[in-house]
Amino acid sequence: MLNGYRQYAAQQRGDWVNRVNAGRRVPLRATLRRREQGFSLIELVITITVMTIMTLGVMPLVKVSVQRQKEQRLRDTLRQIRIAIDEFHRDTIGINCTGQLGGQGLQGGGGQGGPQQPPGGGGFLDPRSKVVISDCTIFGIDNPDHYPPDLDTLVEGVNVIPRGVGAGQFGGQGLGGSRPMSEQSQLSTKLKVYLRAIPVDPITGKAEWDLRSSYDPADANSWGGENVFDVRSKSKETALNGEQYSDW
Repeated sequence: MLNGYRQYAAQQRGDWVNRVNAGRRVPLRATLRRREQGFSLIELVITITVMTIMTLGVMPLVKVSVQRQKEQRLRDTLRQIRIAIDEFHRDTIGINCTGQLGGQGLQGGGGQGGPQQPPGGGGFLDPRSKVVISDCTIFGIDNPDHYPPDLDTLVEGVNVIPRGVGAGQFGGQGLGGSRPMSEQSQLSTKLKVYLRAIPVDPITGKAEWDLRSSYDPADANSWGGENVFDVRSKSKETALNGEQYSDW
């Protein structure tokens, strides 16, 4: 009678369960401990194998995706620098470092109805250019094309004056390039910056670029130093399209 009451009380506390297959009762806590022991060795081996296969399949895709992002940043960076170089060159159209007008006056083609050119020559005036560079000291005698002498000039900025400030007439308005530079320098109260900073090459991770002057041949391996006409990456690695980054 007493043993039956003890078994009944143990079952009510959850300490015992019936095992049908063995025909005997085992403690419930022992059964729970077995279940909490975790995976078996074969289960762990299978899990690790599956995860390894998945990782080996995903890693190449991730690597290609990262490289493609770097290449896009390189294209954007090269475009940013080249736009700054072109904008600098536009602002030199009409610059007059001698204080005299160009040899053919204001009319191109010998002054007989040809397209108008600004004083000082250097090409046709781009309507996007609102100022003209007034500091001739940054241009050497070997840089008559008036491209920037180096990338630092684009970051440090140059003195400019608004177009239309001057004694000469061009298109109904004066042009700053028609005055001698000694007079123009007194009006140069603005410093125009073309680049906030020299960008970092996403491929090399350095703010260093291969430079080309307007006098360097296309296959040149070094910079002539006359001016900065173009920039390219220093990396000799091959891009996803099979080209070298240094050829972009």
